[in-house]
Amino acid sequence: MTAAPEAGARAVRQPGVEVVEYTDPLCPWAWGSEPVFRRLRAGLAGRVRWRRVYCLLFDLGDDPPPDPAAETAWYARYVEDVCAHTGAPRPVRLSRVAASSWPSSLVAKAAERQGAEVADRVLRRLRESVFVLGEPADTMPLALSAVRGVPGLDHELLAAGAASAEVLDAVRADHAEARRPVREVLSVPGGSPHPGAAKETADGGHRYALPTLLIRTPTAFRVVPGWRPYEQYAAAVAELSPGPPADSERQPPAQALARYRSLTGPEGHLLADGPWPPAEAVRVDTGNGPLWLHPEEAAAHPARRAGPLPAS
Repeated sequence: MTAAPEAGARAVRQPGVEVVEYTDPLCPWAWGSEPVFRRLRAGLAGRVRWRRVYCLLFDLGDDPPPDPAAETAWYARYVEDVCAHTGAPRPVRLSRVAASSWPSSLVAKAAERQGAEVADRVLRRLRESVFVLGEPADTMPLALSAVRGVPGLDHELLAAGAASAEVLDAVRADHAEARRPVREVLSVPGGSPHPGAAKETADGGHRYALPTLLIRTPTAFRVVPGWRPYEQYAAAVAELSPGPPADSERQPPAQALARYRSLTGPEGHLLADGPWPPAEAVRVDTGNGPLWLHPEEAAAHPARRAGPLPAS
């Protein structure tokens, strides 16, 4: 569908196409979409501006559960169901439901100041805190600990940025933007286990379901909500840019692992071209298939520092 962006949307840098990713570091559907989004970002490198908006899935105003153990058991089953659809790893044991998305979102937003590659790797570690370790990065100490040792990361600068007023204002702006969804996502057709219709909020409004991609130019946009195949995102981009995403980014397995540092099984098959996994990959067992780490990533990764969580 072609339409002008709604009033109040942030200005788009001209020329070109902007891809807005509405996400949360602790969202299971966003975690499961990583293979497709990594491939899409690689194919669009240098052609679009990719911007992440953190939606705060677990907000500060949410009421604490009356029975935390029962809530955790229910949410663990929900994550298991999502990962059954996406093929993404899930934790052997989930310690709790995240209390807040604010700390991880502040850390992810602060990491953007250190460049796209560092920001990608920081966000990946934050996702893995809950979906690999089972220990959601829902406090500032946990979020900062989860990303320690990320290559190229200035950890002291990150901590200072995450505590700054500027980053807090940026995440507040993300929170507000995520609650101004385009009309097209208020009702969406099915055909997916997670079609991505906008979610109602406590104040009677709506926010984007996660993940959602909004692809836009100064004069038109396409929106792709929920859990979708790569081809649907690529087609939406192609309608607004000269040609589809490049599909030459699949690499030999060892090169893909060196590039991404951390790959799930679905990512290995989508992003690498050749037998998977490469011989040097370090295996981390989860509750739903392995995570594969580059040896240098494994040396600093919290899954290897702490060891797997015990089964319940």
